[in-house]
Amino acid sequence: MPVLAFAVAAGTGSAQWPPANADHQPAAEQQTTEQPAEAPPTIRVNVDIVNVFCTVRNKQGGLVPGLKEDDFEIAEDGKPQTIKYFSRETDLPLTLGLLIDVSLSQKRLIEDEKEAASEFFTQVLKSKDLAFLISFGTDSELLQDYTSSARLLRKGLDGLKVDAPPPQFNSGPVPTIYTPRGTVLRDAVYVAAREQLKGQIGRKALIVISDGVDEGSRVKLQEAIDAAQKADAIIYSIDYADPRAYGSFGIGMGASDLKKLSEDTGGRVYKVDRKHPLSAVFKELQEELRTQYTIGYIPTNPVKDGTFRRILVKTKNDDLKVQTRKGYFAEPPDSAGGS
Repeated sequence: MPVLAFAVAAGTGSAQWPPANADHQPAAEQQTTEQPAEAPPTIRVNVDIVNVFCTVRNKQGGLVPGLKEDDFEIAEDGKPQTIKYFSRETDLPLTLGLLIDVSLSQKRLIEDEKEAASEFFTQVLKSKDLAFLISFGTDSELLQDYTSSARLLRKGLDGLKVDAPPPQFNSGPVPTIYTPRGTVLRDAVYVAAREQLKGQIGRKALIVISDGVDEGSRVKLQEAIDAAQKADAIIYSIDYADPRAYGSFGIGMGASDLKKLSEDTGGRVYKVDRKHPLSAVFKELQEELRTQYTIGYIPTNPVKDGTFRRILVKTKNDDLKVQTRKGYFAEPPDSAGGS
């Protein structure tokens, strides 16, 4: 299986994801799954159009479908923008990456993750959708490259295994504990966004299942967020922690990182607990992915200087809350990944 190759130099992160091996899927099936069954709708009518995917919720947290273009207002860096394109995303093709934490703290949760994720793929993926699967512990591993086959994704899920070498002691006169790379969450998000999603067109999402505790990543949290924003990818975090792995200490330590990853990219955090099992979370996530809106506009500031532009989307009904990414990078066309 391809393992993430990662390099950071002079403070700038660069990553290389090896191409998928031919044995990921049969040759005949590869030919049918590498390309979508039908081309995604042409959203990027003009290279200058910025596409914003959003979800709307009421005060009770319920999803609000059925809104129209006139119900929305959008601004960039505080300046009102004119909506040029609008649609409801109940059926638009989706490119999806599932990232699963296989560090030692998740050991007892992996079987549950396999079953719930397999059912999710079976329910949510349609012939025009594509998904890939990555596990991350001490390294990130691509278990299944792009496919619309729930069977191949299930095969990839069956390959999930704990990846966490035990601590080692040095041989000096005073033993000290060596702490290896244990959970490269930020690295996995960075490379999935930068190498897997940036060249894709249309709706793109990463689903991260983890307790949020990062140990050993080479990139910072903001670098991972920037990579997702440049790829136009929404991050949905599933906060799944095993209390037995930490005892009373450590639970919830990674919650703030998961929250920032999701909120800055237009997603949200789902918490798994006894009353809210992983299977129920996946059902809610499935509904959210199929209850989105797309808003497209041509920025009044046409300069492509690579700076970050803040976006504010709201409805004319103050009782409704719009969930969307906080902005985008105004990159030149040759480096942009699909804003």
